[in-house]
Amino acid sequence: MKKLLITSTLSVALLTSCVSKKKYVALENDLSSTKSVLSKTQVEKEELESKMAKIEARVTEYNNKISSLKEINDSQMTSVDGIAVMSNNTKKKMRATLKNVDPAKLAGAKTLQDSMNLAISYKLKKSISDEEGDVDVNIDKTVVMINISDKLLFNSGSYRVSSKANTVLAKLAEVINSESSMEVMVEGHTDARSINTAMFKDNWDLSVKRATSVVRILQNKYNVDPAKLIASGRSSYLPLVENDTRDNRAKNRRTKIVILPNLDKFFALLDAENNL
Repeated sequence: MKKLLITSTLSVALLTSCVSKKKYVALENDLSSTKSVLSKTQVEKEELESKMAKIEARVTEYNNKISSLKEINDSQMTSVDGIAVMSNNTKKKMRATLKNVDPAKLAGAKTLQDSMNLAISYKLKKSISDEEGDVDVNIDKTVVMINISDKLLFNSGSYRVSSKANTVLAKLAEVINSESSMEVMVEGHTDARSINTAMFKDNWDLSVKRATSVVRILQNKYNVDPAKLIASGRSSYLPLVENDTRDNRAKNRRTKIVILPNLDKFFALLDAENNL
């Protein structure tokens, strides 16, 4: 009996020991499997992070290229009649300016040059004079031509610049002085009525004298470099309209300022001045 009890006890102990060992082995296997999965997951995580870093680097590179291309595009010059005159940045500013232009005039702008004329004309007129009829601006390719009526600059039959011209000439001088490469020709124009006095033999004399009077004011009063200035007279031989009425003769009596600027810089300057 005793022997049977001992044998039974040993059997139970051995059985219990075997079950515990099996669980232990199973747990070890589970642990090993979990470690393997974790290790694999870690490797995959590192690979994904590496791929993500490469993708982010490529995105950054592409964004930089896009920004660079945009800057190039914005500064790229647009050609008018085969001459590079305006960057895309300036075209954007030009479009913004055109929103302020008389719709009737805007409707007549069929080309880029027409639009450019309107925009610069609007800004320049606004900068120089509030009197619509006293200043007319036109652009031929890269040449800006400003016609200023004589009633704004001179008294009738006189070559002396009137005091009311100070505002116009001061603003004009600011524009000229802003760009070192700018050249300016001042042209005197008269109507067709003949003149013969002790001072003026004819309209040639009067037109040249008026031009030199304006040039001297720009040089002596407003510090425009004289090397940038040209004075000339055209007498009555380039009228704007027929000299058949009083109003038409008044239109033909004018001083024409011909400016040869970098139009891109010129427009940017006017834009800056008008935003002050």
